[in-house]
Amino acid sequence: MRGLQPYGGVHRAPSTIARLFGAFVLIAAFALVGLLVLPGAAPARAGENTFVEVTPNSVQAGSRVSIRASCDNANDRQAEVTSDAFNRVFLRPDNGFLTGSATVPGNKAAGDYPVHLRCDNDRTASTTLTVLNMEQPTKGPATGGGGTADRGTGSMLLLGGVATVTAAVVFGLLSSRRRAGS
Repeated sequence: MRGLQPYGGVHRAPSTIARLFGAFVLIAAFALVGLLVLPGAAPARAGENTFVEVTPNSVQAGSRVSIRASCDNANDRQAEVTSDAFNRVFLRPDNGFLTGSATVPGNKAAGDYPVHLRCDNDRTASTTLTVLNMEQPTKGPATGGGGTADRGTGSMLLLGGVATVTAAVVFGLLSSRRRAGS
């Protein structure tokens, strides 16, 4: 009777829920011990490193991008970001980070452009911004039926329908006269 436990004189097997709960408690205990024992496993906080991010990192020429950066422990001073995609932007302190925005000119050629951060404490970081310059269609194709169809199409369809109905009526009348005369 392995795995059975006495309960009021009756032996019962542990339920699936009890086994799952025990496994969950064991995994949680190991995870907690791992977080407390492992040095350097704490999540990075703002101000502990130097980076620059551009969001979105791929944009259509003429679009606006947001820039977020960190200058190690100098996030209380402005920093400069430069790129051939949008020239120069000064980032300002904002909730522990440095933030700003820039607009990519509408005539900017498609390609990858480096974005460089230069901090007041001489720290630097870089990332890449991809500029897309796709042609924007002026109107959809004239595929019929909807607002993209040529204006004359509706009239032609109406005339064709009237002609078809007229031909059917005439054919029906002629057929009925032939049968009546036979």
